[in-house]
Amino acid sequence: MTESTRIERDSLGALPVPSGAYWGIHTARALNNFAVTGDRIGHYPALIAALAAVKQAACHANRELGILDDRRAAAIEAACAEIRGGALHDQFPIDPIQGGAGTSTNMNANEVIANRALESLGYDRGAYAELDPIDHVNLGQSTNDVYPTAIRLAVVRHIRLLAAALGRLADEFDRKSIEFADVIKMGRTQLQDAVPMTLGQEFGTFAVMLREDCTRLAEGIALLRESNLGGTAIGTGINGHPNYPALACAYLSELTGEAVTPAENLIEATQDCGAFVQVSGIIKRVAVKLSKTCNDLRLMSSGPITGFGEINLPPMQAGSSIMPGKVNPVVPELVNQVAFEAIGNDLTVTMAAEAGQLQLNAFEPIIAYSMLKTTAHLIAAVDALATKCVAGITPNREHLEQGVRRSIGIVTALTPHIGYEASAAIAKQALRTGQFVGDIATELGFLTPEAVADILAPHRLAGLASPSSPLPH
Repeated sequence: MTESTRIERDSLGALPVPSGAYWGIHTARALNNFAVTGDRIGHYPALIAALAAVKQAACHANRELGILDDRRAAAIEAACAEIRGGALHDQFPIDPIQGGAGTSTNMNANEVIANRALESLGYDRGAYAELDPIDHVNLGQSTNDVYPTAIRLAVVRHIRLLAAALGRLADEFDRKSIEFADVIKMGRTQLQDAVPMTLGQEFGTFAVMLREDCTRLAEGIALLRESNLGGTAIGTGINGHPNYPALACAYLSELTGEAVTPAENLIEATQDCGAFVQVSGIIKRVAVKLSKTCNDLRLMSSGPITGFGEINLPPMQAGSSIMPGKVNPVVPELVNQVAFEAIGNDLTVTMAAEAGQLQLNAFEPIIAYSMLKTTAHLIAAVDALATKCVAGITPNREHLEQGVRRSIGIVTALTPHIGYEASAAIAKQALRTGQFVGDIATELGFLTPEAVADILAPHRLAGLASPSSPLPH
């Protein structure tokens, strides 16, 4: 059967649109013009909800300013509220990467909102003489202030979710730091034995690194809550009411719970993508540190016989189609790859921001897509790392303890008592013979057995205050 259609018109002519679609001719043209990723803006609920919030705030402001009648305004606001609640996201089918500086996305929103509002008023979809996507839904607006504001709010939403995921991962590392507080091991610098520490200290450090990133993300959110709403085409506010910017931002703050404020200079805010560059850099920092952490987990769990073999990651799946029994660190590897993607997407954001010309940046669609995709993937990867990896890590206590005993790195603790030269001689002998450095120090008469036991007690080696038993000989 042939799907029924309605005919819609724009300045370029007429096109058939599926009768059941809430979108219209502008969306239809975008579907024909932009088919790159196989993705669709409707797959990013935060962006669609943000677009609807901006439209609802704009409508409310226009209604209060007496520019839009109550009947139409009520229908538009109700449609926006439905979309913010999750309805009609399947009616946003266009590709996130698009020409036109986001005009297709803005028009997709205008059409869906208009047709849902028409339906609620008892009219057919496409009856734009009664309620028009541009004249009423887009009243006092431009893609150039609606779209970047929606992107900012959508990215803020993703950042809050990412920060929450990082917090959960940090909590897991904290739990492990307590569980491993008494597990002595060798620290390493440049992959060589350094000085002792505890596994608890190592895992606690991962938690600190993550919480530092949460603080930086919060700083990024503050940058994104500035809006150019009311600037319309290039920031001069043409065709807009002078009281609209402050009023629309105030309503948008109420709707979203974010303290949206009008930009000090709307012309600057319309063309400048610097905030996206800075926030993308913070997200890249998160990705870099997550990848470094996963590199450490993979190294520490390597082997299990011929590698470091310090910890055991929970086995998630068979690791080889040819080597029976092999198990790979698949979750850290997943996070590594998401981090690589994030780093690459940061460069995309940087280049897109740099490529803007004069009063508008035409490349905000790829900025939006890159940042939303990056954060969505990072959120999923971080949660996987917390629940499918870190929560199940166990230590190889005896192996770690014996590694400390065999290492020459602990001779560093003897240096304040016997000097650097004597300590170096002990290290060379220990490396040559495999003897415990404490035994050599005693044999050579540098220290008494009691002094060695006290100096090389694990709590002293790891810089801890509480006493513990000395290393076994």
